[in-house]
Amino acid sequence: MSGILDGKNAIIYGGGGSIGVGVAKAFAREGARVHLVGRTAERLEVAAKDIGAGVEIAVFDALDDQPVDQHVAEVAKRFGSVDISFNLITRGDVQGTPLVDMTTDDLLRAVTTGLQTNFVTARAAARQMMAQGFGVILHLNSASGAGAMPGMGSTGPADAATETFMRYLAAEVGPAGVRVVGLWTAGVYETLTQKKIDDVSGAAAPQIDAALDMIAGMAALRRTPRLADVAETAAFVASDRAAGLTGTTVNVTCGLVLR
Repeated sequence: MSGILDGKNAIIYGGGGSIGVGVAKAFAREGARVHLVGRTAERLEVAAKDIGAGVEIAVFDALDDQPVDQHVAEVAKRFGSVDISFNLITRGDVQGTPLVDMTTDDLLRAVTTGLQTNFVTARAAARQMMAQGFGVILHLNSASGAGAMPGMGSTGPADAATETFMRYLAAEVGPAGVRVVGLWTAGVYETLTQKKIDDVSGAAAPQIDAALDMIAGMAALRRTPRLADVAETAAFVASDRAAGLTGTTVNVTCGLVLR
């Protein structure tokens, strides 16, 4: 039985993370050849083994222009095309600290890292995709850039910066047949751990159960998104079945954001 991504080459940056692996599994099941990129070989090797046959891995920093450009060129040369590019790199967000008490470095880290890695990877993909006349560039954030909530710290500005860049990119590459689509999600059930919450919120971090209950209680569906929700949506958006989508963001927050 054919899948909706049969014959497509998908590069996933941050492919060793929880969402990266979940998305990669969905892409592979739907027929894509998956290329996982990350900075830690061991994590990528574990992820590739978990996903199954036909997975390629590459170890480099997706903040650096040269290795990103070289890898895209190599994938296109070896396999004929780059059809999907999805950036899931961790940005180093800081939450739980009022903006007036936040350091400049804490505010700018997520903004700079998020915008830089998305620019570097999307630019490399767009150049190849424009030349071949097709392709999809995906990005993901928490939807914090679409509104304002106290305590979200650097997350809102970082989300907004990347979303704005991607909208402008969509307008420029669309005439060449290239789509640019974002996904909103937050509090993905299987990916949240106490350590992740502590890393983002520091001393203000809630306990994991309380955090999940709080997110679910604020969502219209009264539950947090599951990894499968995000992965299945990403596979659909990356497929030709979503050929009319570009310059927009698909809401996979279970109604945490109603927009």
